Amino acid sequence: MAITVPPHELLLHSADLDGGSGTLIAVDPERAGWAYCSLTVQRHDPGASWSAAAGDDEVALVPLGGICTIESGGQTWRIGERANVFAGPPWALYLGRGARYEVRAETPLELAVCGARATRTLEPVLIRPEDVTVEIRGAGNAARQINHIIKPGFPADKLLVVEVFTPSGNWSSFPPHKHDISDLPREADLEEIYYYRIDPPDGFALQRLYTHDGAVDAAYVIHDGDLLLVPEGYHAFAVAHGYTGYYLNVLAGDEPERTMQPSDDPRYAWVRETWTDAMNAGLRGFRDVAERVNGAAGRREP
Repeated sequence: MAITVPPHELLLHSADLDGGSGTLIAVDPERAGWAYCSLTVQRHDPGASWSAAAGDDEVALVPLGGICTIESGGQTWRIGERANVFAGPPWALYLGRGARYEVRAETPLELAVCGARATRTLEPVLIRPEDVTVEIRGAGNAARQINHIIKPGFPADKLLVVEVFTPSGNWSSFPPHKHDISDLPREADLEEIYYYRIDPPDGFALQRLYTHDGAVDAAYVIHDGDLLLVPEGYHAFAVAHGYTGYYLNVLAGDEPERTMQPSDDPRYAWVRETWTDAMNAGLRGFRDVAERVNGAAGRREP
């Protein structure tokens, strides 16, 4: 789809709650100027509770930090474990189109509600950390960790959700790629949201977004809590040396096949041919990548 929101309006910033509770950031299809994807991130104190309705959306509730109890349709789930996104694998709960649900924070809680407009109503699915496939993608200073939460084989309608961890000084979404044309099996047409966290949070990252015709070519300085709408165009991300970058990736589109299939910028696609599986032998996560690439360089001692 074409960019209908001006490029300088694609980058959104989280609210400053000054340690309090409330909505950090929220975007829906109307605000984004597209048809499917939405994301809301909330922060709440222990004991807080609230109710919501998915409406026309299917949703995945992903605790970014903390533990919560969710009730929906007569069922109850307790999800969450990690203190923050850098502290371990995620829990999540998938709820189908039209679900009503109530959330109660059991600990200090940051909760992401990832949504996509759906046409089918499907059953709830609990996603435990052991259900999340972890992948090391790329190699060298383009190696990164992918946590597959709602992947193409998952029983959802439109929604796809992954987490990406980019180690100190590394690149991700590289080579630059896009998914804005329906041309399966070569490329899927998908809307995409990036929600970023940086560790430590005083760091920064850079995100480039550009179209093949040069009509859009924007570079964004990314800070902890920012969100970028990606309606079309090639995109690539790099994090500053000494910091770890994270983004929660929400994707959706109206393809007949559930796939994340991207198309690389042909100018940079050659990079993939330089990577081998042997380069990532023994790597289990982003910290291992950072150790292999950087060693002690850029490591902040406790």
